[in-house]
Amino acid sequence: MATTYLRLFSLLILLSVAAADIRSSEVRSDDRPIIPFDEFGFTHRGRLELNVSQIALSNTSPDLDLSNVGFFLCTRESWMQVLQQIEDAEITCALKSDHIKPVYTFQSLNNAQRFDAVYQQSEADQYTLVFANCLQQLKVSMNVRSAMYNLDKSGRRDYLSAGKTILPRVYFLFSLIYFTLAGAWIYLLYKKRLTVYGIHFFMLAVLILKALNLLCEAEDKSYIKRTGSAHGWDVLFYIFSFLKGITLFSLIVLIGTGWSFLKPYLQDKEKKVLMIVIPLQVVANIAQVVIDETGPYGQDWVTWKQIFLLVDVVCCCAVLFPIVWSIKNLREAARTDGKAAVNLLKLTLFRQYYIVVICYIYFTRVVVYALETITSYRYLWTSVVAGELATLAFYVFTGLKFKPEAHNPYFVVDDEEEEAAAEALKLEDEFEL
Repeated sequence: MATTYLRLFSLLILLSVAAADIRSSEVRSDDRPIIPFDEFGFTHRGRLELNVSQIALSNTSPDLDLSNVGFFLCTRESWMQVLQQIEDAEITCALKSDHIKPVYTFQSLNNAQRFDAVYQQSEADQYTLVFANCLQQLKVSMNVRSAMYNLDKSGRRDYLSAGKTILPRVYFLFSLIYFTLAGAWIYLLYKKRLTVYGIHFFMLAVLILKALNLLCEAEDKSYIKRTGSAHGWDVLFYIFSFLKGITLFSLIVLIGTGWSFLKPYLQDKEKKVLMIVIPLQVVANIAQVVIDETGPYGQDWVTWKQIFLLVDVVCCCAVLFPIVWSIKNLREAARTDGKAAVNLLKLTLFRQYYIVVICYIYFTRVVVYALETITSYRYLWTSVVAGELATLAFYVFTGLKFKPEAHNPYFVVDDEEEEAAAEALKLEDEFEL
């Protein structure tokens, strides 16, 4: 039993991505000992409204001790203490621990098929709503509606977790920044229209989709904050998130291959990368929708979470290959076509871009997740800001390095630079040997 609880604790660690709004869940013939629902950051004026209906148990024997079945709240720290108590055989059920906050146990049902409970949380912290079933082979079916919120000074409900309540303003601010960048980019394309390539219009599309994605996310979070429901804004958010993901990864692949800058076509292997990345982004978007909309109570939630992480890693690795191929081709060209300086400067540019792409992927996938894990629940918004700042920096770098330019400094060199580049390539070859 202790091993099972330890595995489920690792599931609780992943709950930081779960939405914190009014959630309706259906549990059918489930015999799991622990079912986590939602995680929420309560202030000193926190509330939990729990409505459970259509309760059905596989065993209705009067000898069952239903005090071992019910709902409770706990923090991650208190859950570790509960695990220790179970390992030390001090208790056999999490509901018996003095480190949890019981919400409702089924011994109070009295043969009823529903109950309503309101729990007032006065101790500020990050809590997880958990259902425990410590009776072996007992299967439970029920419909669960949970609403967790905090009351502000005027008594209004705030359905966003304590550390995420300012996210609507954060997303809206970043959307304004991207719309401003899109306007500046349109002006630049008009001013440099004689040197504009197709890739520059593609970059504009990425900017606009990113801005729309952030605007929809701001509205999504704003409605959840006030009402507990997204009112359809989540659908628009998923649509623009999907389009933004496809276009961004495609842009990295196209720039990495040198398309439109160095050559007007894609090789077969480069087309295959695009044909891999686009379907993977479709799968990743589906997985993200399932993760957000079902919540961790679903039996397949962990599977979809793993699929999303795997697909994201594969996409990030796939977009690096075209950049590596371009670097290799430029190195070879620098030794054969007599234009060492031009190709060396192109090589330098693509090396820089390769490093920046790796840093962007590492920061947004690893560092941001680490920040979300170690940061206090009151400051969870900081990980969002860090991720958006890193993304903004990546967009700005890409725009500056690959903007339309009549005399691109990377491609225009004189004789002295040509000789210096040839000497640099010679020294590089000697170093490698």
